[in-house]
Amino acid sequence: MTSITSNPITKVLIANRGEIAVRVIRTARELGYRTVAVYSEADADAPHVQMADQGVCIGAPAVGDSYLRSDKILEAAQRTGADAIHPGYGFLSENADFARACEAAGLTFIGPGADAIELMGSKRLSKIAMIEAGVPCIPGYEGADQSDNTLIAEAKRIGFPLMVKASAGGGGRGMRLVHHERELAEQIRTARSEAQSAFGSDELILERAVIEPRHIEIQVFADNHGNCIYLGERDCSVQRRHQKVVEEAPSPFVNETLRTAMGAAAVNAALACKYRGAGTVEFLVDKDRNFYFLEMNTRLQVEHPVTELVTGQDLVAWQLQVACGETLPLSQDDIRLQGHAVEVRLYAEDPRNQFMPQTGRVLRWDWPERKDFRVDHGIAEGQVISPHYDPMLAKLIAYGKNRQEALRKLASAVTDTTLLGLNNNRLFLENILRHPEFIAGNATTAFIEQMFADDDSMSVTQPSALTLATAGLIYFQRGVAQSPSGYNWRRSSPKSYVYDLEFEGEHYRVSLKDDNDHFSISVGEETFQLELVRWNHTHCTIVYQQVREKVCFAFDGDSLALDCGTGHFLFTDLTHAPAVAALAAGSGQIKATMDGSIVAIFVEPGQTVFAGDTVAVLEAMKMEHQLKATLDGVVESVSCSVGQQVKSRQLLVTIASGDGE
Repeated sequence: MTSITSNPITKVLIANRGEIAVRVIRTARELGYRTVAVYSEADADAPHVQMADQGVCIGAPAVGDSYLRSDKILEAAQRTGADAIHPGYGFLSENADFARACEAAGLTFIGPGADAIELMGSKRLSKIAMIEAGVPCIPGYEGADQSDNTLIAEAKRIGFPLMVKASAGGGGRGMRLVHHERELAEQIRTARSEAQSAFGSDELILERAVIEPRHIEIQVFADNHGNCIYLGERDCSVQRRHQKVVEEAPSPFVNETLRTAMGAAAVNAALACKYRGAGTVEFLVDKDRNFYFLEMNTRLQVEHPVTELVTGQDLVAWQLQVACGETLPLSQDDIRLQGHAVEVRLYAEDPRNQFMPQTGRVLRWDWPERKDFRVDHGIAEGQVISPHYDPMLAKLIAYGKNRQEALRKLASAVTDTTLLGLNNNRLFLENILRHPEFIAGNATTAFIEQMFADDDSMSVTQPSALTLATAGLIYFQRGVAQSPSGYNWRRSSPKSYVYDLEFEGEHYRVSLKDDNDHFSISVGEETFQLELVRWNHTHCTIVYQQVREKVCFAFDGDSLALDCGTGHFLFTDLTHAPAVAALAAGSGQIKATMDGSIVAIFVEPGQTVFAGDTVAVLEAMKMEHQLKATLDGVVESVSCSVGQQVKSRQLLVTIASGDGE
């Protein structure tokens, strides 16, 4: 195609953070563009800041004081002489006012026009537009009357189960699946609240629930010259709470006939809103391969790497070319899908604790350097993961000549990836990739709920005796390494040691007998014979039952971060600490589950509550977390207020037991 450059760009400001900022900077620099990072005070030493040519601090850690401040971002562009802004995804990437402000400031917004963003940013208005464009849509209600009475009446007309969705939302926020009419009013209330908090709009739509569908999305690209094509599909069916966990291209469910039909519908959707740049049209597909428009994301998707790997194209490079006024690099007939690619999202969250987002310091971050294995990330060892941002830390992607090879490569690489210092979903991802039903290509959006709900990565909440024995050995060997004689220290006869280890409030006694690198270690009624054959400050090699295994670990003072293949555990050595009475479960002390902000309090002193009642709501990492009473009783005190920033484990509410104890 002929290249027509009418809007030259020399310096790109990336209005984002984390892995997507790093991703954009990498391609921009390869193409010769200078780059500018913006960052909050919490991100001053983040990788994207270190990687860019220039950086500008735009405010305090909270997103409302930094990454959502369009005025500060535009000022940073003016200060550094940037002539284009790449919004990444999230934050202001789908904010029509921001796109218009960039244009008014004489800056090139690397994305679609503001009118397209505005239209597709509303699930209600976009669905109306798609119906008019002939794109298949799910039956529902997308009317302007947003009163509770109207929504309830329309829900009864549609029938149950149905979906309540934030019109301005995405990522599962402000979205509720309602099975029964009795749940509806409360689900509308919570969806409105979460939508208003996350997107600044409490507008909702209703849709008939498509049960156990596939979530298939089409990557589209358009330029300013009337060209629009699609680059195949991505299967994003494996989800948890409507948030994607695994993405792959092509879909194991889509045949060529369906791909062509969905591709044509996606292109029609883009043309209907005069689209420009990278976009994704998302569909739900039922078991009979009927497909329905879900939404259009007017930006680069998190999962774009799998499309890049099967098409051999750099989509960020395409974005930059289109933003410069050039035509698309390829026509529809030029697009070829070769091989298979799979991506998983590594999150700072604890699958053992209902996927609660995690905060803390990254003590160890490492992954295997292998052919066809790609890691997109924006974290570094020593970095503190704060409660202010989305908990996604990295994307792990593998490519193979077919699906089986890609899955095998990715599962192996995920196993060998190390993230220590805060609980994460690495084991959860590994076990999904090795699950027979997923390998067979049978996973729908109901996969995790129906086929994976009892997986050990979510159900085993305490460390195994072998993990505790390994932790005891590592604590012992660190003491040896720190002794004056170091590693050459040996005893003529075995000597016994006892360690008191703590994990999430539980105490464990580990008894160890050392006989020159051969250890007999007892935990409760179990005894393990372990041999230490290699040791350094990041990992050791242990022989158990004649099998050698490398174990990675990291210390932070007296805390030990350890992942033996059964999940991430953070132990504290209390062997020499003064005795402290631990709070029993159901003590009545309601504490913050993580750093965050109090958005609602439902109790007051003197009020009677019952176990399971929601007493407060904590907002952290873009999600609302309900804090519930652990026993029946009377509220004794409330130690927080709405809008207050609280720290993890901070006491919020105290409940006195109703049984007089």
